[in-house]
Amino acid sequence: MSSSAAGVSTSSGVIAVACDWSYITPFLCSSNVSFSCSFRGLTTLGWKGGGRRRGLLLSCPHRGFCVSCESKTIAKAIRRFPPYLEGALLLNVGELPSSKEWKAVPDIWRDSAEKYGDRIALIDPYHDPLTKMTYRQLEQGILDFSEGLRVIGVKPDEKLAFFADNSCRWLIADQGMMATGAINVARGSRSSTEELLKIFQHSESAALIVDNPELFNRIAEVFQEGAVMRFVILLWGDKSCLSTERTEEIPVYTYNEIMNFGRESRRAFLTAKDIRESYDYQMIDSEDVAAIIYTSGTTGDPKGVMLTHRNLLHQIKNLHDVVPVVPGDRILSVLPPWHSYERACEYFIFANGVEQMYTSVKKLKEDLRQYQPRYLLAVPLLFDALHSAIQKQISTSPAVRRIVAMAFIKISTTFMECKRIYEGKCITREQKQPRFFVSVLDYSWSRVIAAILWPLHMLANKFLYSRIRSAIGITKAGISGGGSLPFYLDQFFEAIGVIIQNGYGMTECSPVIAARRPGSNVVGTCGDPLKYTEARIVDPKTNEVLPHGSKGIIKVKGPHVMKGYFKNPVATSRARDKDGWLDTGDIGFIVPHHSMGRSRSCGGMIVLEGRAKDTIVLSTGENVEPAELEEAASRSSLIQQIVVVGQDQRRLGAIVVPNSGEVLLAAKRKSLVDADATMVSQETVVNLLREELTTWTSECSFQVGPFLVVDEPFTIDSGFMTPTMKIRRDRVVAKFKEQIDKLYT
Repeated sequence: MSSSAAGVSTSSGVIAVACDWSYITPFLCSSNVSFSCSFRGLTTLGWKGGGRRRGLLLSCPHRGFCVSCESKTIAKAIRRFPPYLEGALLLNVGELPSSKEWKAVPDIWRDSAEKYGDRIALIDPYHDPLTKMTYRQLEQGILDFSEGLRVIGVKPDEKLAFFADNSCRWLIADQGMMATGAINVARGSRSSTEELLKIFQHSESAALIVDNPELFNRIAEVFQEGAVMRFVILLWGDKSCLSTERTEEIPVYTYNEIMNFGRESRRAFLTAKDIRESYDYQMIDSEDVAAIIYTSGTTGDPKGVMLTHRNLLHQIKNLHDVVPVVPGDRILSVLPPWHSYERACEYFIFANGVEQMYTSVKKLKEDLRQYQPRYLLAVPLLFDALHSAIQKQISTSPAVRRIVAMAFIKISTTFMECKRIYEGKCITREQKQPRFFVSVLDYSWSRVIAAILWPLHMLANKFLYSRIRSAIGITKAGISGGGSLPFYLDQFFEAIGVIIQNGYGMTECSPVIAARRPGSNVVGTCGDPLKYTEARIVDPKTNEVLPHGSKGIIKVKGPHVMKGYFKNPVATSRARDKDGWLDTGDIGFIVPHHSMGRSRSCGGMIVLEGRAKDTIVLSTGENVEPAELEEAASRSSLIQQIVVVGQDQRRLGAIVVPNSGEVLLAAKRKSLVDADATMVSQETVVNLLREELTTWTSECSFQVGPFLVVDEPFTIDSGFMTPTMKIRRDRVVAKFKEQIDKLYT
């Protein structure tokens, strides 16, 4: 301390320390500074003097003494928060936005609690205990979990690995993490231990949140050897179910403990001013990273997609054009919530007062009938399962019913084709405008044919389709995303009166790029781009922008495009150029705009035709999109799965997984085996599959030549399917490389 700031004098064993407090006061008044004095061998008696100069009186029983003064800066803890969600709580600690504008994803919960209050937000019947929560309870639960994470030391921008499946607690934990400013790195429990460890390590996660003790016990040994975890949180289950030798050195918390920590801390925060003043407050910014989602990796290693609050808020604010939900609508949640499609849709529906019920693939059919949801958000595979169940029911009906049902479906399909023509909802790549006379003729004959078929279609609707729709249970629409919707499924559900709205997107776009609207639901398309989204087609070789109707690589631009790939600037620069255009890697075209004719109502819509990375180049120089063949072949009830191969070969081949039960039935119908047979010879299987491939792919541009029959289906557990149920083409080809080579010898 300088001499102008302090002085020391002694008299009769009493020491007076005089200080100029004009120098010291600014330090003492600063909440970031701690001021302390130590006097060895002295006893404090009190204060002397007043005003600007004051003295400290000390007793000195000994002649020798030492006076030392020390000031040190104490850094405040940073508390990052969603401005609208927690603004009311923190009004007295900083400048907050006056408007109700959402700056962060968790801001939606305060808005929903104010609008929908005691309305039921979610029902989770398949976890113990059964959970039913209102919007107000959901908001409070998110605030409690968020505060509980702060109590155990979670810091803003910290990454937390989040390996769990769909449940109400998943949602609360997810939003609780985001509300602290932390970044969650989510994945499902069905991923392999090696994949989960790789994600944990690459993302630099500090801690682990898992679904249940069973999952942690499965991965604990590998994780303890290859990862450093500060703590573990169990969403479900009890710590007593954990392997004790694996948790001795790692703090483990249950979901209820975190919630209790949060409630107690929030109570103290509201009542103690000194606690509120011990933080440095920072609002979450829209450009902050909210989550890192690792891609499925169908053609290589997964990459960590960094999605910001702005990216996800774009989806929340603009999906209403696609799914015009109203408060009180019911939706079934069946997809994994860490997948960007389900995740963004869940945020959106909760921002609009919808009631969501959690289900599973096993319980889906039963819950559809019982719960009768307005909407079902699903991937094409689930709609394919519904289609197969309907077809199986028809095929096992008595002969007369089967023939009548198949005839009705054929009539309705033709009726809907004519209807699409006169409504101008047919896809075309033709850039030239059709002639007026041709358009009028086209319109007229399609109206006439439709009028003839309409009575039969209505008859089928009354006696057949109404029963099918009742069994399916979707009262408004099914929303298909997360993969390409096969045309035959699109056509079938249109014929029976089940509305399917197809969408197109990718994780890097948060994820929705385009989707079909209720008023312009054109079969075969992915619909129009979402609001504030630009799309164009470029030449894959020259990157030149192509006119509508031309086939090429789809590029998109908008506020939903990712910030980049985590720790991978090279991949980021390859995917997104300096102007913000993202290369989707998908092949397709944009339907040209026509003012008349059968395509007049679908101009500007995107049509998807495959993945650029999946393109097979034959030795003849021809490029083949395998998706067309695979989609056509999958229509056969005898073919469970198929992967078309043939890179650098003269002709295409395939790896086929047969549907054993259907193959046996087909063999019996054709009298190729005895009526009581339980097995079919390999030669018979091959002959039946060859016949099916020829039948179903006859209208495709290319045909499948030699093929390999594989008995074991490709599954997630075997590593040949992604958690979003897409076949990992590269792994399948690598696994059967020797057998594939033999097909061409």
